[in-house]
Amino acid sequence: MAATRSSYDAIAKEYAERFPADLDIGPVDLALIAAFAELVRAGGSAPVADLGSGPGHVTAHLHGLGVPVFGVDLSPRMVTLAREAHPHLRFHVGSMTSLDLPDGTLGGIMALYSVIHVPDDHLPAAFAEFHRTLVPGGHVLLCFQSGDDAGRMRLTERFGHEIDLHYYWRTPDTVSALLAEAGLEPVATTVREPVADEKRPRAFLLARKPGSTGSADHGDVTL
Repeated sequence: MAATRSSYDAIAKEYAERFPADLDIGPVDLALIAAFAELVRAGGSAPVADLGSGPGHVTAHLHGLGVPVFGVDLSPRMVTLAREAHPHLRFHVGSMTSLDLPDGTLGGIMALYSVIHVPDDHLPAAFAEFHRTLVPGGHVLLCFQSGDDAGRMRLTERFGHEIDLHYYWRTPDTVSALLAEAGLEPVATTVREPVADEKRPRAFLLARKPGSTGSADHGDVTL
């Protein structure tokens, strides 16, 4: 965790510039995010946590879709840049394996390309936190680089900076099984093929915490 934090602190500025605020991602990705937003809105007013929010572009996109949302990122520098770019939204430093939130307060959790940095033995703890913090009926949307088999990669340089980032490639079946073990029901799985300079397929997993979403207002949840 410390290596991931320091690595993203080191590359935060260049990363934010490389992935601009217009959220230049494909129509399939945008459609799946929109479907997640619709499900969250239909479930009530509890907010969404964007975990691994980086410079805040996806957080801002969800806000534009009418979702009450805040961002959480392991990197303090990323959080600073997100606050500067989107001063009307809330961003906090935190870890998905230990969320500083009460039980049953989130209407949804989105984690796009952030579980790839969570080691295999820590992933069950992260998904247990998802289950704990979601309201009954709340949804999770995960996106991660995937493939037909598992694997891992270590990156020691990016944007001219020395870093120590570990990437964990997992199949959709593996991640779905871990979500189910945490008590989260699978709703949908979508895998799209690589486009442009992407090297691996992208897997989108939508899951749900069993139960009915209440009508209580959770809009003031803070970290």
